[in-house]
Amino acid sequence: MNVFVTGGAGYIGSVCTEELLNAGHSVTVYDDLSEGHRRAVDPRARFVLGRPEADGNILNAVKQASPEAVLHFAASALVGESMVNPGKYFHNNVANGLRLLEAATSVGVKKFVFSSTCATYGPPERLPMTEDLPQRPINPYGESKLMFERMLHWYHELHGLEFVAFRYFNAAGASERFGEHHRIETHLIPNVLKVALGQSEQCEIYGTDYPTSDGTCIRDYIHIVDLAQAHILALEPGKQGFYNLGNGDGYSVRQVIQTCEQIAGCQIPAIEKPRRPGDPPKLVAAAAKAIRELSWKPAFTKLEDIIRTAWTWHKNHPHGYPD
Repeated sequence: MNVFVTGGAGYIGSVCTEELLNAGHSVTVYDDLSEGHRRAVDPRARFVLGRPEADGNILNAVKQASPEAVLHFAASALVGESMVNPGKYFHNNVANGLRLLEAATSVGVKKFVFSSTCATYGPPERLPMTEDLPQRPINPYGESKLMFERMLHWYHELHGLEFVAFRYFNAAGASERFGEHHRIETHLIPNVLKVALGQSEQCEIYGTDYPTSDGTCIRDYIHIVDLAQAHILALEPGKQGFYNLGNGDGYSVRQVIQTCEQIAGCQIPAIEKPRRPGDPPKLVAAAAKAIRELSWKPAFTKLEDIIRTAWTWHKNHPHGYPD
């Protein structure tokens, strides 16, 4: 299949591009490199430097690629930043997303796969979290993703666009070639591993008084290659709807740090800080729907295996991608 991948120079998009190519698909990557890295793009893919704000830019890129499917990863994704600069999130995640939707439908794209987030739910009413939970986001990032989910619904109803929207939990790990390098790193595992690499003096724990076994937040981690495999399965004709992607197991911040210590073979000092506003005590996915309807089967179900792949990549790329 001929696939158009937005955000393919980013963390998740780069590994999904690699797995698509490994599966025999042809890929055009469209990215403005504001967050992504040119060297994170698999050389087997065709690369287009995108200018989504420029009139006709996305439309022309999609027309030239003439794809059968679009995988949309390009989004602003820092929760804290969205609380101080909401306009950036509605502009990029909603307005630019609309440009992409219009371009896709205008050239007859039949399948659209969207990188959404569990942040569309807000604090969950129950655990594990199923797709039928109320969606009450508590930050502009989650709100912008929910708005795009609703847009997909209407483009399906009115244009017949078949879509799958994946609500991710915590993506982690790496493939052999591609890993996690954000210019502003907010994710726990790479920040903990920076200490093991000698690039930071300590990691940080935000909140130690949550109603959990050790007082720190609990999160569900999913390997980046397992995420990519779900996207490939979603390309099959007839697959449609909203799906959670997670492992169904939760690990506390302290457990993640301890596991990183075991994998890296060193002590990792941590300092305790107050809670961050809006952090729920526990977020764990129920992914039975994806397993049942997409025949998805995660290969990396243990935190140790996920972190081991991340540690290998960071050791081999201690400064990420050279730009």
